[in-house]
Amino acid sequence: MHMKAAVVNTPRRKTLGKRIMDHWQLYVLLLIPVIITIVYKYGPMYGIQIAFRDFRASKGITGSPWVGLKHFERFFNAPTFERMIINTVLLSLYGLLWGFPVPILMSLALNQLRFKRLRRTVQTVIYAPHFISTMIICGMLRIFLSPSGGLINLIAGTKIDFLTEASAFRTIYVASGIWQEAGWGTIIYLATLSSVDPSLYEAAKVDGASVFQRILHIDIPCLIPMIVLQLIMSVSGLMNVGFEKAFLLQTDLNKATSDIIAVYVYEQGIQRASYSYATAIGLFNTAINIVLLVVVNRIAKKAADVNFV
Repeated sequence: MHMKAAVVNTPRRKTLGKRIMDHWQLYVLLLIPVIITIVYKYGPMYGIQIAFRDFRASKGITGSPWVGLKHFERFFNAPTFERMIINTVLLSLYGLLWGFPVPILMSLALNQLRFKRLRRTVQTVIYAPHFISTMIICGMLRIFLSPSGGLINLIAGTKIDFLTEASAFRTIYVASGIWQEAGWGTIIYLATLSSVDPSLYEAAKVDGASVFQRILHIDIPCLIPMIVLQLIMSVSGLMNVGFEKAFLLQTDLNKATSDIIAVYVYEQGIQRASYSYATAIGLFNTAINIVLLVVVNRIAKKAADVNFV
């Protein structure tokens, strides 16, 4: 009898339509970003087909002749193809290698500061460069690295025009990127550390754990899922090196290391109006990034038992 009563009193699961009607206000709010995403993210994908057409504005997308993989073959056979790929990958890898750990280390250090006023001051100082536009950053770099009166040359006692040195371009690009974005990158790690139970730190102190041991055994394990997520997102954009800074710092003398895919796409698509060719290059970039995203996610899943995709 008790078993039957339990079965009878079991509430029925609401249908999808009923759940939507019960919380229609929330679904209306959700509908807004969904529509925006479809219109501005998925809608323009219709134009990807011009990568396989010889696009002419007068004929439109569907009216332009189909040429298949012609533009991809042209890109693979370009004289500077190998150089652009190497420069793009190396800039991204160096930025990832040197720039990725910095926000993590800074957030771990900031989390140990117990003086709130000092902590807020430090955070304000390291966040500030993020809000400086890329054009201003490049202008500052040109002033600091100028052979006549530049700060770096004054300190070193030299008169070297660093921006004309191909060997110095990658260092300038990566170092300026770390200075500009490392502080801003600490926000997400500090937010993660704020969720750590304070009783864990208290227990560790009672057990005689040093600051380093608390960081090693409490903070870092808490950050691992976020670190893996950030690593996946960073690697998935490996081929998307920032166009603005590379273009603004590029000179004829440093093109050996500053000539990257993003600048080439700008030259072909905007300056020469080769829209189909530029779209094909962009599609190639996207395909590589998707492959990297899947591969890195699989590796992270096996290595750290963390899966996001």
